[in-house]
Amino acid sequence: MTTTTGIRSRRAAEVAAHRPAAKRVRRREASFGYAMIGLAVVFVAVFTFIPILASLGLSFTSWDVISSPKFVGLDNYVRLFTDGPVLASFGVTVVLAVCIVALQISLGMMLAVLANNRKRNATRVFFRTSFYLPLLASSAAVSIFMGYIFDTKFGLINYYLNEIGLPGAHWLNDPFWAKVTVVLVVVWQQVGFTFVLFVAALMSVPVDVQEAAAIDGAGPWRTLFRIKIPLISPTILFATVIAMINAMQLFDQPFIMTKGGPGTATTTATISLYQAGFQNLQFGFASAIAILLLVIIGIITGIQFIAARKLVFYQ
Repeated sequence: MTTTTGIRSRRAAEVAAHRPAAKRVRRREASFGYAMIGLAVVFVAVFTFIPILASLGLSFTSWDVISSPKFVGLDNYVRLFTDGPVLASFGVTVVLAVCIVALQISLGMMLAVLANNRKRNATRVFFRTSFYLPLLASSAAVSIFMGYIFDTKFGLINYYLNEIGLPGAHWLNDPFWAKVTVVLVVVWQQVGFTFVLFVAALMSVPVDVQEAAAIDGAGPWRTLFRIKIPLISPTILFATVIAMINAMQLFDQPFIMTKGGPGTATTTATISLYQAGFQNLQFGFASAIAILLLVIIGIITGIQFIAARKLVFYQ
């Protein structure tokens, strides 16, 4: 009895001795965590919230950088909603964004399904690396390169089309084909992002669920649409939201490849913003364009999340 009591006493003493050290470790870990959160908050505040607030303030002024900002109230927004070319650029942005997101998500899913069906892991790694590489290249560099590829007279696309007896297209000089070209270039560069996301999501689908579906007689297509896609729907939502936000801010590809042309066929909202602010030095009006674009992106994102309540399955 005495021995048991002594052992308990020693254990209690050891626990008591280790408590201060354990508290210090927890305190240091908590301090480090709060410090990292603080850095993230400062970063977001400095590079996101403060610029948004500054842009909102500038949208109520007339400012050409040279003179001091002059308060004009809602004049920039009245002008914005009566400016036909600028409003048309928002329409072009929405059309291009919808096409880009639809192709990027569907093509990324198709490639992910094909790569996931490969039994050899080395093959999957090869495909993931190959499709992800274009994303690492600069959008400006890709746009310059693709501008030469799709050139009407000297481009490789028309050259090989002519070699097989097909007529070449005016890729960058025709309003319709210019839009098609921009969409193809953006999708080619961005599809690797969704592809990698979907491959990782498909690999996380429980094997026992797939085996149970196979035992019940479900074929590959039924398993894909009834089992796999519902289970990875949160990943699909994430990829769709990110792709839409990026597509609504499209600038590099249409600006470098077509200068927003021919005419205004590929003039996006960000190109209108650039023209108003950096070419015409109308930074108040450019800020109003930026705020309207932010609001539209927020509305579209909100609609996506509302629709996700019925379409997304959370395990």
